[in-house]
Amino acid sequence: MTDSNRKEKRRIPYRFGEKLRKAREHKGLTLKVVAEKAGVSESLVSQIERNKVSPAIDTLLALADALDINLEFLFDEYRRERHVKIIRVHERRSLSEDAVTYEEIALANDKDASQAFEAYIITIPAGTHTHRGSYGHIGHEYGIITKGKIVLKYEENEYELNTGDSVSFPSGSAHTLENKTKNAVEAIWIVTPPQRFV
Repeated sequence: MTDSNRKEKRRIPYRFGEKLRKAREHKGLTLKVVAEKAGVSESLVSQIERNKVSPAIDTLLALADALDINLEFLFDEYRRERHVKIIRVHERRSLSEDAVTYEEIALANDKDASQAFEAYIITIPAGTHTHRGSYGHIGHEYGIITKGKIVLKYEENEYELNTGDSVSFPSGSAHTLENKTKNAVEAIWIVTPPQRFV
């Protein structure tokens, strides 16, 4: 991609033009009719359709109303493009609770609470354990042990988990992960709703 193309993409982040044009043509409307209905110039509508300019939100609302189309239809493609979220290994956020470390490996979806979760790599040094779940919290947890052996203490029970084992449980009851071995343990953990990286 050339520098000019990059600048163009930054200048016009949302490309509605083709959808607006197709909607207009499908309804058999001219540029002039749509412009009059939206209260803007015919020239502006033409430039928007060709992605030469990015419309102000009030103009976009007026055009959508003039064409009788839903805004979700216009933003759908943009939302699909944004579904892929990447965290580069050197950009991971991390935090520590005593000796236990958590490295974020998935960005929480803060737009839709029903889909909100967080995922991280837990590293638990020898002879240590997690703390936050000691009294329980809302939500659900899923994990897989990627290195070593750990003991999950859940309510009054203990479950030994070895490398490759996975587990899931409601987070409302008291729970901790304890490393009783002489080597560090690593696990990938998913929690919903997010607890740490929010």
